[in-house]
Amino acid sequence: MDNRRKRYHGEKLIHGQRQAIGITFQEAADTVIALHEPTWKHGGKSAKLWRATLQNYVFPVIGQKPVAEITPSDVMRILDPIWTNKPETAKRVKHRMSRTFNWAKAQGLRADDPTAGIRAALPNTATLKKSHKTIPHAQVAQALETIKRSGAAPSTIRCFEFQVLTATRSSEVRLAAWAEIDVTKKMWVIPASRTKTGKDHRVPLSSRACEILREVQTRSQSTLVFPSARGKALSDATISKLVRENGINGVPHAIARACFRSWCADVNVSREVAEACLAHVVKGVEGAYQRSDLFERRRSVMQQWSDYVTGAPRSDVIPLHG
Repeated sequence: MDNRRKRYHGEKLIHGQRQAIGITFQEAADTVIALHEPTWKHGGKSAKLWRATLQNYVFPVIGQKPVAEITPSDVMRILDPIWTNKPETAKRVKHRMSRTFNWAKAQGLRADDPTAGIRAALPNTATLKKSHKTIPHAQVAQALETIKRSGAAPSTIRCFEFQVLTATRSSEVRLAAWAEIDVTKKMWVIPASRTKTGKDHRVPLSSRACEILREVQTRSQSTLVFPSARGKALSDATISKLVRENGINGVPHAIARACFRSWCADVNVSREVAEACLAHVVKGVEGAYQRSDLFERRRSVMQQWSDYVTGAPRSDVIPLHG
């Protein structure tokens, strides 16, 4: 029986198995997630985020509807309520629906992607992008002291402090493994699989950062530097909750990175060094010719940042010029 005849009889062969051509959107999405999950980063975090997004916004509307019967108006019903008040979420929802519809097209279950062109029917959200909420860099030291006195789990407290001291991203710290740490060189190498640039990032460790590592190493039975009580990776929500519940008016990402970048500007750290500390990609001719990661110059900067936010004797920072 050829494929045309199978479709006529309401059947479709998918991955060698005969399934009804009336496969629902939720079934299609589950298949897409299963296909891509082995290649996604962050130990399954992407799959969890996909499922959470679809369960919260998409499945209640079209989850049980045959993927072949979903129309642009169905997509509008999902995106319209969140397009302007949750623009980043709406963008992810649209992208994940589109990936599912394109899989369905490839399987011969439908002829088009109903999310295509939908942006033209929705308001322009380019001007709605907001920065992460943060605090002045002069308040970071007090914020760290507040966290230390909070009574939260030691691993959670030290994870957040380590993130601030290294000006890194939450996932990079929460998933940090002992195998990435070189205590002798006072260096942490974040592997390319966990960086936004897709390249290894060498992080010089300040005296306080090394002290934190010694503190957690005496307690650790895990391959992770900052494991949860169950020995698994701390969740992003755990760190965010720690900061929020202690009355700190900022999000961890911004306190660690935006505050560091503002401090760099105020003490005249050169742009190239500051951007290298944050593992930002410098575009254009400047980026094309800059092949060094400026590691030793960054080491001095990260030590002075550490002294500044921990209240060490050298907290009166002498202006740096790179």
